[in-house]
Amino acid sequence: MESLAGAEFAPHTTYLTTASSGLIPARSVAAVQAVLDGSAAGQPIVDVSFEAVEASRAAYARLVGVPARRVAAGSSVAVYAGMIATSLPPGAEVLVADGDFSSLVNPFAVRADLKLRSVPLEEIAEAVRPGTALVAVSAVQSADGRIADLAAIREAARAHGARTLVDLSQAAGWFPVNAAEADYTVCVAYKWLMCPRGAAFLTVPEDLGGLTPVFAGWVAGEEPWDSCYGPVRELAHSARRFDESPSVYAYVAARHSLALIEELGTEAIAAHDRALADRFRDGVVALGHRPVAAPGSAIVSVPGLGDAASRLAEAEVHVSARAGNLRASFHLYNTAADVDRLLEKLSG
Repeated sequence: MESLAGAEFAPHTTYLTTASSGLIPARSVAAVQAVLDGSAAGQPIVDVSFEAVEASRAAYARLVGVPARRVAAGSSVAVYAGMIATSLPPGAEVLVADGDFSSLVNPFAVRADLKLRSVPLEEIAEAVRPGTALVAVSAVQSADGRIADLAAIREAARAHGARTLVDLSQAAGWFPVNAAEADYTVCVAYKWLMCPRGAAFLTVPEDLGGLTPVFAGWVAGEEPWDSCYGPVRELAHSARRFDESPSVYAYVAARHSLALIEELGTEAIAAHDRALADRFRDGVVALGHRPVAAPGSAIVSVPGLGDAASRLAEAEVHVSARAGNLRASFHLYNTAADVDRLLEKLSG
């Protein structure tokens, strides 16, 4: 099984840790280098950055199935989760999964006047109750690749009048998602979307979800250049009111990385990634280990092997150690040879 986009990538190592940070395509690197060279030569980059943000917003919107007007562009899941946390009334209950990623969970935990309740991932849907205001969950768990039953969670939340917040950071780019099915979604783009750090997205309902843009600056104005001084007189009429001032070079690259995802297609990427993950699952079972059950996931977590990560790195095979487990993640630039090399080093 070959790479889906070989010309875009030329890793010098066996890189199997996209769940930590994705490789950046050659086209994106070239775009950033050109803008950096221009900036060093004194060329203005503000117009370039706005254009890049809008192109990235539109591409991400297409990937997750919502209109671009429902997408905000920022830099951090924690910032957007924090903004949603500020919108909740005192005493509101927020339901999360045990061990979910801290950037999603902690913004609610630091509000002492909220009721944060945590249950096993598989029990979230049945744990929603009349007093639940928000269910916040990752579509795919960072630690071990388990996939949430989003349909059941959505149905339970609606039955009890709760909103849903879904973190797509470990899903968008390989796992087909529909952001329209959640009230809010958040996603950092430096993992499976293969962008540099500094690009992240929020999606909101058509009515903007009752959120207050507590960190709105001039870019959140309906007319940004008329919003530079004093209070912003008119916030953007779309989700752009929740934009952060952009990390310019991240978005210059992001538009090209997202274009590559679109060209290849999420379904084709999912089939490729899952086939590699299944090859590793079968191989590691043959070696006598039992991976965490996460059928259909591009992330494979193997208990008892976390200590092997540093030894593998010395052999230029890069995986992660998470929650004491070895975590390998497989993406479009990986091949069957990468899987076999990892298995060979583990068997040694």
